[in-house]
This record gives sequence, C-alpha cells and structure tokens, in this order.
Amino acid sequence: MRKSLAIWAAFGLVMWCFPVFAQRMVAVTPQLEEHIFVADEISFLKDSSGSIPFSTILHSGDALFQKNQGPGTPQIVQLGIYYWYRVKIKHDSAVNKPFILEFFDQTIDDITAYLPDNQGNYHETRIGDLQPFEHRLFRHKNFELQVDNNNNREQVYYFRIKSSQIADIIIVLRSVTRFVGYALDEYLSFGLFYGMIFIFALYNLIVFFAVRQMQYLYYVLYILSVGLYEMCIDGIAYQYLWPHAIHWNQYAFAVPQLGLSVFTLLFASKLLHVKESLPRVYRLIMAVIALRVIFFLFCWWIKPVWFNYKFLELIPLSVAFGAGIYRFKTGYRPARFFVLGYSFLFTGFMLKFFIMLGYRWLNFGAVSYYSLTLGFILEMFFLSFAIGDKVRLLFIKRERARQEVIKQMTANVLLKDALNQRLEQQVAERTKELVEKNSVIELQNNELNEVNVLLQQQAEEISRMNALLEQDNKSLRTNVEKVTKARVLSASVDFEEFSKIYPDADSCYQFLAQLKWGSAYACKKCGHHHYFAGHQLFSRRCGQCDYEESVLANTLFQNSRIPITKAFYMVFLIYNSKGKISSQKLSDTIGIRQSTCWTYLNRVRTLMEERKKELKQGDEQGWSKLVC
Repeated sequence: MRKSLAIWAAFGLVMWCFPVFAQRMVAVTPQLEEHIFVADEISFLKDSSGSIPFSTILHSGDALFQKNQGPGTPQIVQLGIYYWYRVKIKHDSAVNKPFILEFFDQTIDDITAYLPDNQGNYHETRIGDLQPFEHRLFRHKNFELQVDNNNNREQVYYFRIKSSQIADIIIVLRSVTRFVGYALDEYLSFGLFYGMIFIFALYNLIVFFAVRQMQYLYYVLYILSVGLYEMCIDGIAYQYLWPHAIHWNQYAFAVPQLGLSVFTLLFASKLLHVKESLPRVYRLIMAVIALRVIFFLFCWWIKPVWFNYKFLELIPLSVAFGAGIYRFKTGYRPARFFVLGYSFLFTGFMLKFFIMLGYRWLNFGAVSYYSLTLGFILEMFFLSFAIGDKVRLLFIKRERARQEVIKQMTANVLLKDALNQRLEQQVAERTKELVEKNSVIELQNNELNEVNVLLQQQAEEISRMNALLEQDNKSLRTNVEKVTKARVLSASVDFEEFSKIYPDADSCYQFLAQLKWGSAYACKKCGHHHYFAGHQLFSRRCGQCDYEESVLANTLFQNSRIPITKAFYMVFLIYNSKGKISSQKLSDTIGIRQSTCWTYLNRVRTLMEERKKELKQGDEQGWSKLVC
C-alpha cells in the first residue's frame, strides 16, 4: 500500500514538473496501406533502472512520456537500458483488411509489446533477436506484430525495448497486403544485392587465378566481408545462416566488420601501389591493421560490448580514403574511381555517424537506415571501375610499349638492310680482288705442290735414315751399358761410378732377388716352388705354407744397418782388392765408421777364404758369389 502511494506521488510530481504534450494519433482509413511513425506520432520514456511496471505506464497516461526529438524516427543511443515507446492508432472496423506493426531494425535485442484487443485489454508479446527465429509471426527478417482492427477505438500500443547495439526505432503500420508486396520486393532487392556481390566476388576470383595479383584476392575478400556484414545487419544471416545461434548472432557482425577494415586497407595498398610510392602511408596502413586486429581480439575475449563502437571503422576508412585522394592528386589515374567509390561509402558512413551523435534531423527513415548499404553498392561499383581502369591503363601502357618495340624493330630492319647493302657491295669488291689473287695463288700452289712432292720424298728418305740411326744408337747404348758394367765390375771405380749400376736400394734388392732365386724358387721350409709377392719389397711368400722370406734373408746383408748401396760397394772393393784393403781405407772411401768396416772386412775375408775355389772360376761378377 505504501509502495503504491509512493509511486503515485512520484507520478504526480512528474506530471506537475513536466508539461503534457498531445501525441498525434494515426487513423486507419480505407486508403491507408503503409505509415511510418515519426516526430510527434511516437513518444518515449527512458527507464534506466528497468523497474517501471506496465501497470504504472498504463495508468500514467501522457505524464511520463516525452515527445520524440527531431523530425525523424527515434534512436537508442544508451545501450543496455530499457526504453518505453508508444504509438496511438484510431481503428476503423469498416476497413476490412488486416494490419500489422513492423520494426525495421533487426539488431534490437528485446521488444516486449503490449497490444490492446477490441475490448481494450492488453496482451504481452516478446520479439527481438534474442528470441528464436521460428517464434516470429512471419518468417521475415523484421519483427512483425498483428494488429486487431476489429473495433472503432483509439488505442495506445506500448513497447518496452532494450538493445546492446545502437538501434533505430522505425515503427511502421502496414496492411498485410502491402507487407507481402513490400517483403517480396525487399527480398528481391536483397537477392539482387547479394547476387551482385557474389558475381563481383566470383569474377574477381577468376581474374585472380588468371593473373595471380593479390589486389583481386583482397577485393574478393573485401566484398565478401561486405556481403556478410550486410547480412548480419539486415537479419538475413540470422534467418538463413544461423537461425538457432542466438548468442552468436549478437556479435557475429564483428567478424566481417574486421574483414572490412583489414581487406579494404590491403586492397587500397595494392591498387594504389602505396608501398612503392608512399612508404610512410604503407607503414601507417600496416600499423592500423595490426591495431584493428588487436582491438578485435580484446573485444572477443574481454569486452564484447565494445564491438558496438562501429564508429571506430572511421579510422581505417579515412586512411584508405586519404591514400586514394593523395594518389589521385599525384596523377595516378585509377585512383579517381577509387576516390569516387569511397566518397559514397564515406558519405553513408558519416550520415550514420552523425545520426548516432544526435543529429536527428539527418534521420530520413529508410533512406538513412540503408545509407551505408547504398554506399557499399556504389563503392563496389566504382571500385570495379577502378580495377578495370587500372587494367585498361596497363593495356595502354603495354600497347605503347609494343608500338615502341615495333618502331624500334622497323628501324632495326632498315638499318640492317642498309648494312646488308653495304656489306654486299664490299663483298663483291672483295670477291673480285680474291678472284684476281686466286689465279696468282693457284700458280703458286702448283709450284708448292711440286716442291711438296720433292720434300715428301726427302722426308721419307730422312725417316728411313733416322730409323737406321735409331737402331745404331740403341745398339750403341746397349754396348755402352755392357762395357760400363763390365768395367765397373772388373776395375776399381769410385762410389759415384758404381752407383750408376746400382743407383738405389730397389736396384740392389732386385739384384739380390735374382741372385737368390733366379727362376727357380724353393721355399726354405717346405721346398714348394710356387710363390706370391710378399708384404715387403722383393720378398716372396710360399704359396703352400705362407712362409715369407725377405730378399736379405740368408745373405751377407742380413741384419745389416748399413745402406744397401754402400754395403754393395764395400763388398765390391774388398773383392777387387782380394781382401788386402784396410778397414781405414774402406772407412775413408765409403764414409762409414772404421769399426763397422773392420767387421764387414773380416766377414768378407772369411767368405773369400771359404769360397776360394768358386771365386777362381768366377767371371767379372765373381764378387756377387760372396753375397749369397
């Protein structure tokens, strides 16, 4: 009781403080097919706490409601609070056709409608995009409410509205016949609009696969983002793409909105060659893209309500628009259509922006509501011209280059012909000279041929003589070697002359191998006659027992530390002196210590004494009989 008294006291105070205005009523007539409530035909009440019940609203009359500001339709700018709106309709039961009330803006979250019947009683109905799509009166993107016109009353319709996005409260009274025709026309226009987007996207996608230029791919992604964004705003996406995803539908527009910002900047950068011509602007574009992505991720994970700050899209739009204007001023012709297209988009965006800021006189109803969509259509149209203009300029440039090439090739052909003529003339003159010289040369060739025949005969004779001389030289060399060897082996010669016969250890080892085995090898262990080359130089390994015998084994030089060449010479000197040479003499001659020479001298003398008979029968190589 006290609460009711307090409420009525508050209403009385409000009625005393605020003047009451007369809200204009809309009458249903036989001629009426459609009427949009504007200006003083619609009033509102802000319910910030959301605690005012409908019974209070119903009994307050005109006291709490305020006149709509401006000539157009009202708009919700304070998000997350409740607004009450009301309209007045004068019914006429004689008008035999059904009517509906329609809300244009599909982004409104919650609408609680209080609809009177022909008895004056109110019935509550809830609509909005927080309700499942199948609960709507008609399967239509807008929100429709059925009006009971079967009376002659002046009735008031109340609407309690709440939205998390800036929303236009466009309320339309329509006959069902008009609604059906309007809905068909509207969906036809949507079909044309989205069909145009699909055609633009498909065409540019094909061009991208043909020319492999990224600007076409960016343009495809941009216009697809435009299409998806418009479907989210128009409610088409909620109707056809995700009719059961209520919560996703609240912020689904943010994804294509991000695509709009990112791909419009990337497309502008590629189309206008910003990276090459305006490096600072290109860095600014990359920075704006990065910040836009960061803002999207922040909103997605932390503050989803910030997605409603759509006016922030003015920043990337302004950067792309400014880059286009600058490139147009610097003489880049494809930028003209780019600037023209973005002018329409910029105009539509700014119109929406100023209406949001409170410039209500700019709200022209459906024209203002679809201004951004019209801007997108015109922008896509002129951006296509911009791309085509760029391609046309490239063709012109290529054609000019081709003409220059043809012109240069023509000049080259003329120059080549002139050079060929000069060359032909010079060749003819040179040929004449050569013909004259050839006759002289031919005579000289005949003489040379005769001389060559004679020289050939002489060469054959010289070759024959050389062959005979070569045989004589070979025989002479053989005789010299034999004489030298015989002299060395039979006379006292110095070490240098002796080294000519046995110049190195290999020749000494070869001589020892010949002395030891000759052509008749016999293993010392098993007597087997077949052998293989051993691991050491000139050694032999038995093919049966694998016993390997060194070339020095069982010889005078076994276990000797004297170089084999000097050892050979020492034995030769002792043999030639018949053992009478002194150890001091050997030491001075060979360059070896006297004690070593004395040891060898005694061993050789002992062998000479033991083999006296064999040495008497020996030839000039009798000293070799002392070795083995």
